[in-house]
Amino acid sequence: MYPEHTPRVPAQRAVEIHQSTPIAPAAVVPAPVVTEQPASLPTVASIVLPDGRIVTGYAVSPAQPEPVAAKPPVSRTAVNVALGGVGFLAVSGGLLLLTTFITALTALVTQLVILAAVIFGGLIAVQVFTGSGRRDGTTVNIRKAVFKRSHFHG
Repeated sequence: MYPEHTPRVPAQRAVEIHQSTPIAPAAVVPAPVVTEQPASLPTVASIVLPDGRIVTGYAVSPAQPEPVAAKPPVSRTAVNVALGGVGFLAVSGGLLLLTTFITALTALVTQLVILAAVIFGGLIAVQVFTGSGRRDGTTVNIRKAVFKRSHFHG
């Protein structure tokens, strides 16, 4: 069923061996040390303390901050253009909000008018369609009038 086991010879591979080549270090020559003598020797100050001790040392001048580089002046035209752009954007935004406000106000007024028409129309309809209520004028009872008339003329 299965083929018999046959020994196989492994395939030979071509092998290359690479040897690393060392790189010679760069020649580092130390820079010559140049000692610079100060233009003048600092003065030595001595102070006598109240208890009689003497303290000697060099006078230290306070460190001066580096001068701030002068800023180049900004042209007045550039400032005006920038301010004009900011103003234009502010006005445009304000006009957009104004038109939105006017639209909302118009819708509110329209709804209030419709509400008033519905309420007053309803009141008028109730008065028209209700039964006889109190009305101005004289109420005449015909039977009594006829009776009185026959009584007086009879």
